Amino acid sequence: MTPLSKIAISGKGGVGKTTLSALLAHIYAERGRDVTVIDADPVGGLAQALGLPSDLVAKVKPVSEMDELIYERTGAKPGTSGGFFTMNPRVDDIPDRFSVSHRGIRFLRLGTIETGGSGCICPESALLRALVTHLLLYRDELLILDMEAGVEHLGRATAQAVDAFLVVLEPGRRSLTTAERVETLAKDIGISHVYAVGNNIRGERDKAFMEEHSPVPMLGYLSSNPELTDADMRGEGIFDAAPQSAQEARELVAALEAL
Repeated sequence: MTPLSKIAISGKGGVGKTTLSALLAHIYAERGRDVTVIDADPVGGLAQALGLPSDLVAKVKPVSEMDELIYERTGAKPGTSGGFFTMNPRVDDIPDRFSVSHRGIRFLRLGTIETGGSGCICPESALLRALVTHLLLYRDELLILDMEAGVEHLGRATAQAVDAFLVVLEPGRRSLTTAERVETLAKDIGISHVYAVGNNIRGERDKAFMEEHSPVPMLGYLSSNPELTDADMRGEGIFDAAPQSAQEARELVAALEAL
C-alpha cells in the first residue's frame, strides 16, 4: 500500500480544522515521517495548536505579506492586478527558507489575498498557487494543508496530488451546508477522495446524526474535550495537553490509511 503523502483539511470556520491538522501532524511525526504543515487559513492559530515556541512563531511571516519576495519573483508589486507579471514564479526555495521546524514538523504560513478574493489575478495569487503546486507535486514529505472552507489554493493541476480531502464537521445543519459546498468545489476540480471528520462529538446521538446527514463518508470522530479548550486558554500545544484527542486522531489515521 502506498503511504499517504498529501492531506488537505477544510471546513466551516471554528469547527476544528486547526485541531485536526495539529494532531495529525504530531502523529505522523511520531511515526517518523517528514511532516510539513501549511497554514492556509487567514485566521491562523495553527502554530499555537502545534505547540511551537513563541520565538519560532515570531519568525514565521505569511508568504502573502512578503512584498519584496513577491516583487522579486513575479516582477509586479503586491496589491496590483492586470498588467504583466510572471504566472509561474520560482518557489522551490521558499519552503525551506521561510519555515520553522519543531519536533519533526516543518511549519509554513501562506497567508491570504486581501484584494480580489479567490479569483484574484494578482502577483500574490500567482506566487501562492505556484507554491502550493510545488508543495503538492514536487516535495516528498507528508504535507498537511490547513485550508479555508473551500479550495482557494488548489486547482485542477494539483487536485490529483491530494491523497485525501478531509472536511471537518460539527453536529449541526450549518456545518453540513458548508460540507456540501466544499464537496462540490472539491469534485469540480477533480478531487475524489473526500471524507468527513466529526468534531466536538458529545455521544452516540451526535454520531448517528452525522452518519445520517453527512454529504460525504464519515472517516471518524473527535470527542468534545475540555482539555482542548484549556490548552488553548493556556496557549499550549494540544497534542500533549489532550491525550484522549490524540488517541482518537490515531484512530482516524488508521482509518484513513486503511482506505
